[in-house]
Amino acid sequence: MLKFIEQPRYSCAIGAQQTVVAIKRGVPILHAGPGCSSKVSSLIGQGEGYAGGNTIPCTNAGEAEVVYGGEGRLRNVVDGAFKVIDADLYVILTGCTSDIVGDDVGRVTGEYQAQGRPIVYAETGGFKSNNYVSHEAVVNAIIDQYVDVHNKGGNIQKGLVNVFATVPYQDPYWNGNLEEIKRILEGIGLKVNILFGNGSGGVEEWKTIPDAEFNILINTWTGLGIVKHLQEKYRTPYVHFPYLPIGGIETTRFLKQVAGFGKLDSKKVEAFIQKEEEKYYSFIERTADFMLEFRYGIPRRFYTILDAAYSIGFSKFLLNELGIIPAKQYVIDDTPEEFREEIKKLFAGISDLRSAEVAFSIDGGVIQQEIREEPQKNRAIILGSGWERDLASDIKADLLIISAPVTYRLVLNCGYAGYNGGLRTIEDIYDRVLNTYR
Repeated sequence: MLKFIEQPRYSCAIGAQQTVVAIKRGVPILHAGPGCSSKVSSLIGQGEGYAGGNTIPCTNAGEAEVVYGGEGRLRNVVDGAFKVIDADLYVILTGCTSDIVGDDVGRVTGEYQAQGRPIVYAETGGFKSNNYVSHEAVVNAIIDQYVDVHNKGGNIQKGLVNVFATVPYQDPYWNGNLEEIKRILEGIGLKVNILFGNGSGGVEEWKTIPDAEFNILINTWTGLGIVKHLQEKYRTPYVHFPYLPIGGIETTRFLKQVAGFGKLDSKKVEAFIQKEEEKYYSFIERTADFMLEFRYGIPRRFYTILDAAYSIGFSKFLLNELGIIPAKQYVIDDTPEEFREEIKKLFAGISDLRSAEVAFSIDGGVIQQEIREEPQKNRAIILGSGWERDLASDIKADLLIISAPVTYRLVLNCGYAGYNGGLRTIEDIYDRVLNTYR
């Protein structure tokens, strides 16, 4: 039976090209059919990075490559990329065509690696997985084929940590989120390899991954394969915080968990947290009168149509810090079955007094139909994607675009993580609510 999925929120496995684009001076080279890369860019690729968008080299494999194989074509494209694009790291990604035909991309890559070229490969045929899963595959490929060549480990630096959080570009606010996460972790005394974006030291930073004292995973399930791989490969332990910390309560909880795991200086940690909390709550206190007067004007219920890490993080923040009641929450990242029970438990314990119902679905049409059929007795806010604009208009709800595709919003350095992210969330919600008043 043929089944159609409406309104996709993520891409196929080759969407991991954006993982490479997010690395400073990193260049993806696609061994795939024409159009694959541009479709990914149009869905989750706002911003081209160093060599993204139309700059990405691609073999544009066609009938000739299917019949005769595409290894020769791949060599030509790689040679051209070396001549034209000055980069620190090149990552060959395979598409459906090359994976089905069976081109030996590992052998071709090995030829260049033997010449000392900074190049790795990962199999990312679209039919194999989605870009949440292939993100892990690409990061592990860089670690195994490039980082390990330059650093076998054994030189642990006290206080150095590697951070793995949301998937770059799949999370439209990844750069701002990572900068805030790095800021607060440095504030409690850590040296942070953030690995992606403006706050990263690029490939030279990646080379120090084996030197980390421990790793930090800020995600529900994406990235577990990375930190477990590093634990097995370099015996690096990891601490797992299973959602994005947003606002005062959860950011403090996150920092205390990391500090306890790393046995950090408790006085320094507490002093930083106190300073940040004082600043955070001072902004809220300034507007306390306004918020009290306007409390009946804000939405009474919220829906999230997001990946698990964002959905849990925002649900905790909106309920526990803004007092907005959760309606049904939708997790749209195609969560593997083995992680779903734990996610349900997190929603069940969203606060001491309330729980939230959660559904796992990748079909935007089904999700929106369910919401339309619910009685809309109170004003609601939807945290979703550009796909939800018509839904919000139809049920007279407010919309905060968090998830891809963002479509109707330009993202530069916005982020929702941490103390600063909590303030940004409050500003954005009230901005949308106040904009409806005449």
